[in-house]
Amino acid sequence: MERELTMDDYLAILRRRLKVILVPMLAAAVAGFVVSYGFSPKYTSQSMVLVVGQKVPSNYVTPVITADFTQRIQTLSQQVMSSSRLKPIIQALGLKPEEEGQVMDAIRSNLTVTPVITSMSAATPGGKKRPGTDQALPGFNVNYSDSDPKRAQKICNAITDAIVTENLQSRAEAAKDTTDFLDRQVEDAKRALDEHDSQLASFKNKYLGQLPGDIDNNMKMLMALTTQLDQSTQSLNRAQQDKSYTESLLAQQLAAWKSSQSNSNPQTLETQLTTLQTQLIQLQSRYTDDHPDVIKTKTDIAKVQSKLDEINKRTVNPAEASEKASANEPAEIRQMRLQIHQYENVIQQATSDQKRLQGQINIYQSRTNMSPGIEEQYKQLSRDYDNAQAFYRDLLTKKSSADLGKSMENQQQGEQMTVLQIAGAPDRPSFPNRLLFAAAGLAGGLGIGFLLGVWLEISDRSIRTERDAEAVMDLPLLISVPWLGDENEVSSNGNGQRKFWSRSQTADKDKVEV
Repeated sequence: MERELTMDDYLAILRRRLKVILVPMLAAAVAGFVVSYGFSPKYTSQSMVLVVGQKVPSNYVTPVITADFTQRIQTLSQQVMSSSRLKPIIQALGLKPEEEGQVMDAIRSNLTVTPVITSMSAATPGGKKRPGTDQALPGFNVNYSDSDPKRAQKICNAITDAIVTENLQSRAEAAKDTTDFLDRQVEDAKRALDEHDSQLASFKNKYLGQLPGDIDNNMKMLMALTTQLDQSTQSLNRAQQDKSYTESLLAQQLAAWKSSQSNSNPQTLETQLTTLQTQLIQLQSRYTDDHPDVIKTKTDIAKVQSKLDEINKRTVNPAEASEKASANEPAEIRQMRLQIHQYENVIQQATSDQKRLQGQINIYQSRTNMSPGIEEQYKQLSRDYDNAQAFYRDLLTKKSSADLGKSMENQQQGEQMTVLQIAGAPDRPSFPNRLLFAAAGLAGGLGIGFLLGVWLEISDRSIRTERDAEAVMDLPLLISVPWLGDENEVSSNGNGQRKFWSRSQTADKDKVEV
């Protein structure tokens, strides 16, 4: 039966197995220290580069490159470690051509670029941050390990200079590529905007006055034309009524005037002439030609004949007769004729105005009755034009910002990399670290000794305490007798023997010897 161990039990176990733990631990530490001499030493040279933020505040000029700093450093290091960039560095070392490939592979495997964060460039001499700086500007360390410390120093400095130069070139190229790209985008957006503008202008010309913005004007014009048409209709009605009334008055005046001029009627004169001739024949049958009645009748016949001849002559020349008749008409009749003529002109002008106004009313009515298809097309064209215009303005803003960024980079006012610490020649190897090897051996030996002690403790079945005896026999312990033999006498398992007397609750005294 297993019992629960206490802290005293654990301390007793540690005292018993201390040698088993210490011996492997010390042996492994010595072995690790000795093994470290079996590795070839490598020297690590390190340089530090500080990234200085752009001198112009970012709220005035947007930086050209806004990528994550760690990603940018990784990209720069990958670009620098390309064959075309490493070859001039290796040639500067004066190596043989057949050794260039090996050195190039060694550089790629032993070179590390580690980003770090420093607040030196973000703080002013007084310890305060510069205005417009959100966080401390970063930097990075360039580490290169080689078996030759001088060569490690040269390669580390060369790689550092290559990274700084590559950063300048990449920023300049990024600024140029950005401005070129935005230039092309602005030109394309300008052409698209011109096309939308032309389409919208053609649509407006085609449906002039029928656009949604012309509805109010069309309604106002339609109301104004309707009012003018009503006024023209009223004027026409008044003119027609006045003309009819004047014509009726003229007819009455002409009838009265003609009745007064009935003696000048040719038929009347012919009747008078016939009567006088008959009367003359009757007088001549009774009287001579010298009779006064005969002479008077002849005189009357001559006057009537003279009037009849004059009337017949006027009938032969109707124009002259009309002029004379008109000239002979009273002034009232001529005034009425003039008024009738004026009324006819007014009626003609009002009728013409009615036709013109009605035609314009029909045009504006057709404009107000704009079809939904035209309205939908106009809205679509307007929306496309507004979107194209907004996109064009946005590109112009971005292009202006990119031009400022390009100018800033060309004048070296943007973010700059400064070599804060050049690489030096290391005086001690960075690998192998003998203390680290010894510490690793120490840790390994400690683990082995601990496992060995645990195994020995588990395999040992000795009974050392009253609690061990009680747990083994599963009986309550009544009394224990201490060991009276030699203290140095130990059992074969290395532990002293002890004898215990115990009595069960259900049996007599039992003697147990262990």
